[in-house]
Amino acid sequence: MTDQLRLMAVHAHPDDESSKGAATMAKYVSEGVDVLVVTCTGGERGSILNPKLQGDKYIEEHIHEVRKKEMDEAREILGVKQEWLGFVDSGLPEGDPLPPLPEGCFALEDVDKAAGELVRKIRAFRPQAITTYDENGGYPHPDHIMTHKISMVAFEGAADTEKYPEAEFGPAWQPLKLYYNQGFNRPRTEALHHAMLDRGLESPYGEWLERWSEMERVERTLTTHIPCADFFEIRDKALIAHATQIDPDGGWFRVPMDLQREVWPTEEYELAKSLVDTSLPEDDLFAGVRRS
Repeated sequence: MTDQLRLMAVHAHPDDESSKGAATMAKYVSEGVDVLVVTCTGGERGSILNPKLQGDKYIEEHIHEVRKKEMDEAREILGVKQEWLGFVDSGLPEGDPLPPLPEGCFALEDVDKAAGELVRKIRAFRPQAITTYDENGGYPHPDHIMTHKISMVAFEGAADTEKYPEAEFGPAWQPLKLYYNQGFNRPRTEALHHAMLDRGLESPYGEWLERWSEMERVERTLTTHIPCADFFEIRDKALIAHATQIDPDGGWFRVPMDLQREVWPTEEYELAKSLVDTSLPEDDLFAGVRRS
């Protein structure tokens, strides 16, 4: 059954696939599962977050091309397939009040029409399981929220031949499970934070947890824990490939690898939809699918 299993991971920007569920994908690739990353935008409006590359005129003027090359490198490291939906990055609006989103950006697209492009990908690839973001986008970036919206429509729409005719969008297909990425969850963050302090190390999560408390963020239900500690190094290599977005000396990499593997060897998901019987908690995105 393994060679027939297909996982689709829907993400907003290049680099999101490497910071959310990357070890999970690498694990499934190692098991022979066909894994496709669908990237909704090119990340054209993303800031250069790596201080070592800030001020580089070539990167500033060719950010789209640079981020595409970064995505190519990350794809090779993870061993996944990757395709673009072709929408334009909305950027992250800042200020009070927030400025309007730029005309023609992904977040301003018609949801049903944009979902149709994802329906094409689903019908062509025929995944049993799909991962995406929750209704808050994981964090409230307009492109992440839009990614959630089109994923929800496309999950149902891939089987709806009236809404999305086969002649235009390809033969109908019904995915069986839909998950929200929940890797940045409070239990994991607290566990790593306290483990760092217990070892006498400085934790990168102190301010993060303080902000979390101030936000009164509602905790999500973590239904699915994928053991993937053997693939954390591949995850980090893929993340570093996105050089414009990631400082290799930054907070992402301050927790020692052995501590991560010991304290929190899984990546977490929230099961949002399932058309197969499964028992919670799960340790496999294909739980219930393999039996069927």
